[in-house]
Amino acid sequence: MDSQAKPSLNANPPKRSRKILGGVIAVAVMAGLGGLAWYLTHQPAAPGGGASAQGPGGPGPGGPGGPGGRRAPATTVGVATAEKADIPVTLEALGTVTAAATTTVRAQVSGILQSVLFKEGQLVKAGQVLAQIDPRQFEMALMQATGNRQRDEAQLENARLTLNRYRTLLTQDSIARQDVDTQAALVKQLEGTVMTDKAAEGTAKLNLGYTRVVAPISGRVGLRAVDIGNLVSSSDTNGLATITQLSPIDVEFSIPQDSVPDVAQRVNDGASLPALALDRTRTNTLDSGKFYAMDNQIDTQTGTVKAKARFANAKFSLFPSQFVNVRLELRTIKDATMVPVTALRHGNNGDFVYVLKEDKTVTVRPVKRGAATVDKVQITEGLQLGEQVITEGADRLKEGAKVTLPGQGGGKGGRDGASSPSGEHHRRKKEGAAQQ
Repeated sequence: MDSQAKPSLNANPPKRSRKILGGVIAVAVMAGLGGLAWYLTHQPAAPGGGASAQGPGGPGPGGPGGPGGRRAPATTVGVATAEKADIPVTLEALGTVTAAATTTVRAQVSGILQSVLFKEGQLVKAGQVLAQIDPRQFEMALMQATGNRQRDEAQLENARLTLNRYRTLLTQDSIARQDVDTQAALVKQLEGTVMTDKAAEGTAKLNLGYTRVVAPISGRVGLRAVDIGNLVSSSDTNGLATITQLSPIDVEFSIPQDSVPDVAQRVNDGASLPALALDRTRTNTLDSGKFYAMDNQIDTQTGTVKAKARFANAKFSLFPSQFVNVRLELRTIKDATMVPVTALRHGNNGDFVYVLKEDKTVTVRPVKRGAATVDKVQITEGLQLGEQVITEGADRLKEGAKVTLPGQGGGKGGRDGASSPSGEHHRRKKEGAAQQ
């Protein structure tokens, strides 16, 4: 009985010792983690650091009020100088190329198409013969009209001779006046008949000329709609082909109603407004031209006015129904103060820029902006020519902040580098070498 009770009495001490050992280990681990956290949060700021979450130059490690009273490092920024330049005031819009004239070539008389004298897509000139219709029936009609005219002219000549004889006899009192009047009326009747014959002959000549189908305008002819041997007439819907005038050519675009007064004023002053036709990416200039015309009313649905610009299109770089970007130059501002677009900032009180001072600090300067290009903007008030403005790194700045220009160093790794641990070590190493 006693031998069996001893093992049960000695089983508890090992379990209690293990629990105590585990608790000690846990306390030691927690103490180590706490010490590590304190070390990380209280160690000196690294070179080039020191900006706290409160912003550039704010209190925190390495800044005013932080451990050691160290200054915030200077921020490296990009600068640009306010320059004088001429800036064009432009209006950009999406335009559609439209032909200055488009016509459908149709036969003006009915007949069999004998020949086609053009190639599809060919450039033709006004008056050039494009097709030939069978002319034989029209030649016969002209001959008949000419014969009728000649016959009636002969009758008229005979009637005039008879009238002259009658008048001579009337002076001799050898004929009755009634016969003279009757002959005079016959002469007038035959004169009318001859005039009608001349008109019929002229119509026959026109119809014979219409058998030669000519180009009414100069331009590029399209695809042929009728083949040789078909009967053509003036009532054909598609005609023979379509000619589109390519030079000069127009581009239609829309002007916002707010810009209409400026454009109208320039046009009324007799100014010639240059226009550029750019490709889809606005990088390549297709052609240059001038403002041509503006519509007489505003579209109430879009709030725009339709306008046209005309281009010479000498290289045929513009094609009808092509979409292009139009850049219309309204005027040019002379000697404008220009800075990069990235230098202009926007705040609650309006636009401002950071101006670089001689002591390498910045100051906030309220400004007023004017016209702008793709990469530069005009400053109408608040900035003088030659002053330097911050273009990069302005998000980390505030009034009076210290800055460093690219290539000049800065921060604690530059002129203030001796106050950092790594700078102090480097200085001591140099002094030891000098003593040796």
